[in-house]
Amino acid sequence: MPSLAVKLYSIFFKFQQRYMLHNLTQNPVHAVDPFGITSRREESTAASNPSFYEGVATKDIHIDPFSSLCIRIFLPATVVNFDPTTIIEDKSKDGAFIYSGYSPQAGTKHKKLPVVLQFHGGAFVGGSNDSVRNDAFCRRIANLCDVIVVAVGYRLAPESRYPAAFDDGLKVLNWLAKEANLAECGKWMGNGNGRRRADAHVFDGFGASMAEPWLAAHGDLSRCVLLGVSSGANIADYVARKAVEAGKLLDPVKVVAQVLMYPFFIGSNPTASEIKLANSYFYDKSVCMQTWKLVLPEEKFDLDHPAANPLIPGREPPLKFMPPTLTVVAEQDWMRDRAIAYSEELRRANIDAPLLEYKDAVHEFATLDVLLQTPQAQACAEDIAIWVKKYISLRGHEFSY
Repeated sequence: MPSLAVKLYSIFFKFQQRYMLHNLTQNPVHAVDPFGITSRREESTAASNPSFYEGVATKDIHIDPFSSLCIRIFLPATVVNFDPTTIIEDKSKDGAFIYSGYSPQAGTKHKKLPVVLQFHGGAFVGGSNDSVRNDAFCRRIANLCDVIVVAVGYRLAPESRYPAAFDDGLKVLNWLAKEANLAECGKWMGNGNGRRRADAHVFDGFGASMAEPWLAAHGDLSRCVLLGVSSGANIADYVARKAVEAGKLLDPVKVVAQVLMYPFFIGSNPTASEIKLANSYFYDKSVCMQTWKLVLPEEKFDLDHPAANPLIPGREPPLKFMPPTLTVVAEQDWMRDRAIAYSEELRRANIDAPLLEYKDAVHEFATLDVLLQTPQAQACAEDIAIWVKKYISLRGHEFSY
C-alpha cells in the first residue's frame, strides 16, 4: 500500500482538484477562449534558463500567433565541449558578468541528439509545460536519455475544449518538421555557387535565425519519440496516429517510438480496476468524470469518444501500423486496466509494446512534485530510458530488456 504521507497528500490533492473543477464549471460558456491558456495561476512555474543548470539548458518559444500554444526546449550539456559547471559563473577579466546563455557557434560540427516530444499531465484542465514538476521531470529525461526534450504547452479545457489540446500536439509535430526543413535549406545558403556549406546561415551570433538554433544545430528529428504523461498520454497517442497517417509528408521527422505513462483513458463499460479502485488516490472516478465533462464537446459527451477510449471499434489507423509503445501503469491507479488492455491489443497486432507496472504506485507517481525524488520515480525514469535507447541508438538495438 502507498505510504501514509502519500495517502495524506492524496486527500489534500483531491480537495484542491475538486475546488478547481468547481470554479471551472461555474461559468463554462463565457470561459470559451479560442486563444486559450496553457497554465493556471495556482501552478508553480520554473523560469527558463539558457545556462546549463543541472546539466540542461532551457528556453521557451511561443510558436503559434493565433493561440497560446508554446514549447519549452530542454538541451542537455552533452552537446557542448566545455564543463557545464563553470558556465554559470563565467566572468571577464575585470570581474564583470558575461552572459552565459548557450548560443551554438556557426562553422563548427555539432553533436546531434534525438528529440523527445513531451506532453504534460493535469487531466487536460491543469498542469503546464513550464511547471516546477514538469521542468524537473523533463530535465531528468533529457539527462538519462541524452535527448533534446520539447515540452508542449497545449491549451487547457474548458477554455479550449476538444480538439484544442490534440490539435496543438499535432501542430507542434508539424512545426518540428518545418524547422528541420528550414535548417536543411540553411545548409545550402551563403556561398553563391550552390555548394553546400555546413551550418551556413542557420543561425547568427545572437541565436537569431530562420530556424530555431538549438534544434537546427543539435536536433535529429529522424529519431523522434513521443512521451505523454496522464492526459498527455492521450495526446501522444493521437499524435502518433496522425504521424502514421501522414507518413512521408512529415519527413524528415520520424516517430520511432512512444511512451504512455498512466494514460488518462476511460470508457462507458467499466473495467475491473475502475470498479475496484473507484476511490483511488489522487485521481478517482468522480474527479475524472467531472474533468471529462469539461473537456469533451458538451453536445456530444460520450465516454467512448476517440479522445477518451483508445479501443473503440473502427478507430484508424489499424494498430499494426502504430510505433513501438511502452506503457507505464500504477497498481493503485483506477485507470490502469484500460491502459493494460490497450497495450495487449498492440501486442496482438505484433507491435513491440511492453508494459511496466509498479507495485503500490499511484497515478502520476513518477511525475508529481511530491513524489519526484522517490526511488520508485527515479527507477521509472531509468526504465523508460533503457527502453527508449533501444529505438534512438544509431548503432542498433543494443539497449534492451
